[in-house]
Amino acid sequence: MRRPAQWALDVLILALAFGLAYLLRFDFVIPAHQFRPALVQLPLVILIQLAALVIYGIHNFIWRYVGLAESKSFAAAALVSALPLILLRLLLPEPLRELRVPLSIICMDTFLAFGGLLGMRVVRRILYERFERNRQAAARGTGRLKAVLLVGAGRAGVLAAKEILGRGDLDLEIHGFVDDELSKQGLVIQGIKVLGRTEDLPRLVRELHIDHVVITIAQASRARLRRIVDICERIPVRARIIPGLYEILEGKVQVSHIRDVQIEDLLGRDPVQLEEQTVRRFIQDQTILITGAGGSIGSELGRQVARCRPARLLLVERAEFALFEADRKLRELQPGLDIVPLVADVGDEERMRSILSNYRPQVILHAAAHKHVPLMESNAVEAIKNNVLATDSLGVLAGETEVGTFVLISTDKAVRPTSVMGASKRVAELIVQDLDRRFATRYVAVRFGNVLESAGSVIPIFREQILKGGPVTVTHPDMVRYFMTISEATQLVLQAGAMGAGGEIFILDMGEPVRIVDLARDMIHLYSPGHEEIEIVFTGVRPGEKLSEELGTQDEPMAKTRHPKILIGRIAPYPPADIAQALERMAYFSFAGDERALLKLIGDLLPEAELRAEGGAATACASPAANLPPINRSVS
Repeated sequence: MRRPAQWALDVLILALAFGLAYLLRFDFVIPAHQFRPALVQLPLVILIQLAALVIYGIHNFIWRYVGLAESKSFAAAALVSALPLILLRLLLPEPLRELRVPLSIICMDTFLAFGGLLGMRVVRRILYERFERNRQAAARGTGRLKAVLLVGAGRAGVLAAKEILGRGDLDLEIHGFVDDELSKQGLVIQGIKVLGRTEDLPRLVRELHIDHVVITIAQASRARLRRIVDICERIPVRARIIPGLYEILEGKVQVSHIRDVQIEDLLGRDPVQLEEQTVRRFIQDQTILITGAGGSIGSELGRQVARCRPARLLLVERAEFALFEADRKLRELQPGLDIVPLVADVGDEERMRSILSNYRPQVILHAAAHKHVPLMESNAVEAIKNNVLATDSLGVLAGETEVGTFVLISTDKAVRPTSVMGASKRVAELIVQDLDRRFATRYVAVRFGNVLESAGSVIPIFREQILKGGPVTVTHPDMVRYFMTISEATQLVLQAGAMGAGGEIFILDMGEPVRIVDLARDMIHLYSPGHEEIEIVFTGVRPGEKLSEELGTQDEPMAKTRHPKILIGRIAPYPPADIAQALERMAYFSFAGDERALLKLIGDLLPEAELRAEGGAATACASPAANLPPINRSVS
C-alpha cells in the first residue's frame, strides 16, 4: 500500500475513534453544547497522535508483516500521545477551556485510536496470508510445492517457519515440527504442530510424503547434526539446513537461505568462537599488511580484517590476478575502506623495505608461503626461499621499521616434520622466536591443521571426484587429519596477534582428528545420490606425508590462555648463534640450487625431523660453504 494512502487511512481511523469516544461518553446522544468543543479538539488530538506515530516509526512497518513485536511500538505511541492531552486538560487556563479534552474521552480515544490502527494492519496481514494460502493451495493442485518437516522448534525454527509462511516465492509447504524436547510435543507454533521427535522421522516422512527435512536448530553441535543426517540417510530423505541463528540475527543471511548440509557441518568439532571485541580493538584504526593476500587464507584474512574497520589495508601478493580478485571482492564488501593492492614478492627485500617505509603498517599478517607437501618435496629450494628466507627478511624489516605486531602462519606439519614444507615452517617458527628477542616488535606464530576449502585441500578434490562419478582417491585407510574452517583459521591468526606478548606459538585445540576415509564416505553420502556406486581407491602415502599430524609433542608442553580453545606451545628457543649460522648457510645453498646440502643442513638444525636422505636432481656444490662442518647446536 502506498504511503499517502496509509496516512489517509490512519487519519480517518483517528478521527473515527475520537468521534466514537464522544458517542460512548454521552450514550450516543451528544449534547448540542459539546459539538463545538469536540470539533475544536479533533485537529489537536489527531496532530498529537500522528506525532507519536512518527516518533515510534509506525509508518515504517510493513503492514503485512505486523506482529507482536510491532504492537509494543503502538502501545508506547499510545501512552506518549495521551500524556500531553492529560497535561493540557489539567493546565490550560479557562479562556482555552474548549481545548481541554475530558479525561474519559482521552482514555477511550487512546484505546480506540491505536487499537484501530493496529487492528487495521493486522487485518491487512490476515488478508495477505489468506491470499498466500490460497495461492499455495492452487500450487498444491499443480504439484509445485514441496512438503517439508522442520527439525527444531526453538527460536531458529520459529523464525524459519514465520518467514516460509510469509514468503510467496518459496516452494515449500511446512507439514510440522520435529523436536526432541518432551515439553514441546503436541504444541502448535506459528500454526504448525510439533508432530514428534527425531526418532519419529521415518514414520512421519512416510505418512506425510515429505520431500525433504530442514534442520532449523540454532548452532547445533556437529554430533547432533550428524545424528539427524544419519537418520535422514537411512529413511532415505534429503536433509537441508538453515544458517546459524547468530548469522541471521546479525543480518548476514536470511532464514529462507536454506541450503544442503555441507561436510563442514558434520566434521567432529564444534566451531570455535573467538573474542571479537579483542580482535576489533587490535585491528580498528590500524594499518594492516597481509602477505599472500590472494591465497585462500590471505583473502579470508582480508575479509576478517576489513570487518574490524582498519585505517588502511595493504594487500601484498605476487600473483597479479589473485591480487586483483582479492582487491575487487574486498571493495564490494567494504566500499569505504582504504585498500592498497601491492604486487610484490615477500622475498624481494628492497621492494618490501620500500612498502614498509612508505606505509608504516602497525600489524603484519604473514600468510605468504609454499604449502603443498608433496610438491615441495621436489622443490625444496623454493620452499626454503619462500617459507624460511623470506620470513626472516620480512621479519627483520618489520623490526627495523618498528612494526607493532608480526604474526606468522604456521602448520601442525611443523611438529616432528617429515616433509620439506613442515620443516621449513618449523624453521620459520624458530626465526620468529629469535626475532622477538632482537626487536621491540611482538612476534608470534599460529599453528593449526588442515583448512577446509583452502586451495589444494582434500575437500574440493573429493567433491570434484564425486561429481565426476569417482573413484575417490585416499592415500591410506589410517590417514587422519585435524580440520578447521577458513573462518576459524583466520580468526585464530587475529586472536593470536591481539593476545600475544611476543615469542609464543599459539595452537588451536582442534578436538579429535578425522579419518580421511571417513571424510570421503561422508562426502559421498552428501554429494552423490547413488553413493553406493562411488568407489574409494587407496593410492599410498605420498612423499613427505605421515599418517597422523600432531599439534605438539611431549617436549613441547601446552599452556592454557584465557580462551578455552587456544593454547600456547612452550617451545624452548634455539640459541641465536645457531639460527644465524643456519640462515647464512640456507641462503647460500638455496641460491646455489644445492638441494642435497640444504636437506642435510635442515636435518642438522632439526634433529627431530625425518626428511628423505637423498637430494633431488641437484648435487652438492664443491664450495667452501658446502664443505662446512654440520651445525653443532650450542646449549642455551
